[in-house]
Amino acid sequence: MAGHAGQGSGQGSKVRPGNRRVALWTRDYVRLPGIPDEYIAQDGAPRAVWTRFFDAFAALTPGEIERRFGAADRHLREAGVSYRAPGEIADRLWPLSHLPLLIDEADWQQLTAGMVQRAQLLELILSDLYGEGRLIAEGAIPAAAIAGSTEYLRSVCGIKPPGGRYLNLYAADVGRGPDGRWWVLGDRTQAPSGAGYALENRLVLSRAFTSLYKSMNVERVAPFFEAFRDSLRASADRDEPRIGLLTPGQFSETYFEHATLARYLGFLLVEGDDLAVSGDRIHIRTVAGLKRLDVLLRRVDSNFLDPLELNASSQLGVPGLIDVLRKGGVVVANMPGSGVMEARALLGFLPSLCRRFFGEDLKMPNIATWWCGQRPAREEVLARLDQVAIEGAYGRGVPGFPGNGPVLASEMSPAERERLKTAINDRGIDYVGQELVRLSTTPVWDEGRITPRPFVLRVFAAATPDGWTIMPGGFCRIADKLDARAVSMGDGARAADVWVVSDKAVSAATLLPAMDTVRIRRIAGVVPSRAADNLFWLGRYLERVEATLRLVRALGAPLRDPGRSSSTGPHSLERIQRLLVAWGATSQTARAQPARIAADALQDEERFGSALSLLRSAQRTATTLRERLSPDAWQVITEMTERLAQEVEDDDGVVSAAELTLQELASFAGLAQENMNRAAGWRFLDMGRRAERAINTMRLARQFAYDEAGGEDLDILLTLVDCQITYRSRYLVGPLLAPVRDLVVLDPYNPRSVAFQVSGLNDHIASLPALREGGLIERPQRLAVALQAMLTTAEAASLDTKTLFSMEQDLLTLADAIGSHYFPHGPNASRPEKLTGLA
Repeated sequence: MAGHAGQGSGQGSKVRPGNRRVALWTRDYVRLPGIPDEYIAQDGAPRAVWTRFFDAFAALTPGEIERRFGAADRHLREAGVSYRAPGEIADRLWPLSHLPLLIDEADWQQLTAGMVQRAQLLELILSDLYGEGRLIAEGAIPAAAIAGSTEYLRSVCGIKPPGGRYLNLYAADVGRGPDGRWWVLGDRTQAPSGAGYALENRLVLSRAFTSLYKSMNVERVAPFFEAFRDSLRASADRDEPRIGLLTPGQFSETYFEHATLARYLGFLLVEGDDLAVSGDRIHIRTVAGLKRLDVLLRRVDSNFLDPLELNASSQLGVPGLIDVLRKGGVVVANMPGSGVMEARALLGFLPSLCRRFFGEDLKMPNIATWWCGQRPAREEVLARLDQVAIEGAYGRGVPGFPGNGPVLASEMSPAERERLKTAINDRGIDYVGQELVRLSTTPVWDEGRITPRPFVLRVFAAATPDGWTIMPGGFCRIADKLDARAVSMGDGARAADVWVVSDKAVSAATLLPAMDTVRIRRIAGVVPSRAADNLFWLGRYLERVEATLRLVRALGAPLRDPGRSSSTGPHSLERIQRLLVAWGATSQTARAQPARIAADALQDEERFGSALSLLRSAQRTATTLRERLSPDAWQVITEMTERLAQEVEDDDGVVSAAELTLQELASFAGLAQENMNRAAGWRFLDMGRRAERAINTMRLARQFAYDEAGGEDLDILLTLVDCQITYRSRYLVGPLLAPVRDLVVLDPYNPRSVAFQVSGLNDHIASLPALREGGLIERPQRLAVALQAMLTTAEAASLDTKTLFSMEQDLLTLADAIGSHYFPHGPNASRPEKLTGLA
């Protein structure tokens, strides 16, 4: 079989190099006994689609293949494509298989037909379960099979879904059955995940192998996302609806996917705290007040959507959301309660329900399943206990037994086996028995050869006005172990792109609509208060990093270049050390060695004020803004963090790391300045930077331009605030107190001065919408105007340390006022003084 798979089609005794490579790759590839395989068909011959792929793949040299694999891995790393395993805090790099899963066009048609039929069936069942209830009343579904599920929500019963559908997005996990056809392993109706990762997989692999991707005529996935986006837009009750994607937040296992989908589809990424109920509508809390939300694509489980009517302990949902649904005030996709169709208890009833509704069998059957809540099925399972897999009827795992996968009685000890039988007899509604199956396999690249590995394919269907649309591709997960019966990304699995291959050329597709179908606008969308808050703090964190790095560089430079010691004496070094201690950058005392203090202030993660700790805070904050930051901006933040996390060997390394990171901070500032649209989001990022720079500059001025400061301290200050060249170009004398204070604090033309930052803050605040009616100046602007007037009218000669301290306190008050005014938390966040629900 393996030799057959690797044979080429050379002429005579000549064999092309590409064919020799294919033969080498496939030499040891053997389909597992009795297990369907994607490469080797039922008759033992390679499938034509894979032969075509490997022939084209072999046209690349081994070096070129490795370079392209490396390019794919590098893109994943630089773009920060990640996920989080259950129970873990740190993100993992997304593990993408270098080979796609290939499906030919004819094979795909079976999948498509089965998916459409199944989606229609589940929609009809949900409509009945939450509507007339005829299926239960007539015995088509046992009431206990539904009532046993925590996903059956009584509070949703009788509510007609705004938009007309219970399911807007449906997914099914599929694999090949023993007969080689596609079989359903499980339904995903709650809030199907994976579509965003499927999109990212496609972007990575199509870029790494552009020519191969085009030559294989791979069906594009963009039309699917376009149809899904348009269907959500059409489900709203106004022409230009506002659509939000509801995420549990950055600690969700798939938060990266949420941000990817929001950015790609043009939706607002929102959390429960971003939303508020007013009347019969849902609103987003924005920096301009409350804005009406029309459609909510949820990635939060149903039970956590509304603490008033569902799980009272939930902090992920929106109080009053279910009541808004009753009043038809918002479209929620998928409708709360739709997750009941994921219960394995229902799988055994779907064949008969399909015949009841459609008069035909399931086009894509599911695994044979017996729900133990019925006596005949329970007795059947107990009689064949060694020949079935035991699963929980609802949710992940088997009640009373460890793990999230199936339980096999044949692998249990006699005592555990008896305990399982007792549990099934005592409470059969919690268990199902399923036919023992082994997952089908697909080729993966393993050190220059291909080997079979078990996989699960998740296929997606979107409801549209014209019917169900199937994504030509999907989300494929590949297990690392040959005997795997389930595949989870948290258990060391890898993902793969899915290529639906056509025999004819496919048209390039994009999410960009036709030019004449879009109304031109120049006003950017709304900015949720949480996003503005995070942008503001991202700017502040990065400025804190810069200030700390400048101190580290000033402290370490004399150590690297002893010739500079004459210009930075012990007195000035001691002031720098004390400042780093006061800022929480190091735990060392001011009497410690300068080299030790500089190293700790750069990399000591135990200290909240070290450059590395501050960068990690900035990175965590940036994680919540993935849909708003460009890939370049994210890459800069990631590279800075990775650099400072590397061990530094000596004093020279400390200074070099500080200088390189300062350069990258300048790169980020340039990206923000040149690439971000001048809307509210950019304003809050810039406000955070200017507020923090003003505060830090004033602190540095107090420390080094105190009343008795000499030339040495003033020279240090000019270096720390990057004003040496400006000062020297203006004055032909060494640093003097009044000119230095004027340049650093009062000069409105110096982009590093306090006055320049306050002027910028004033401009930003004046450009933001007023949140209170009546025309009265609001507190942040009142504070900023007063501070700017003070800086404008002050004279350098009249400044003293006490005045500088007072101005520093005013700056801190202004920063706090911006936060409390635009990013309020708690019950005051609804801004009842100005409800802009009709916007």
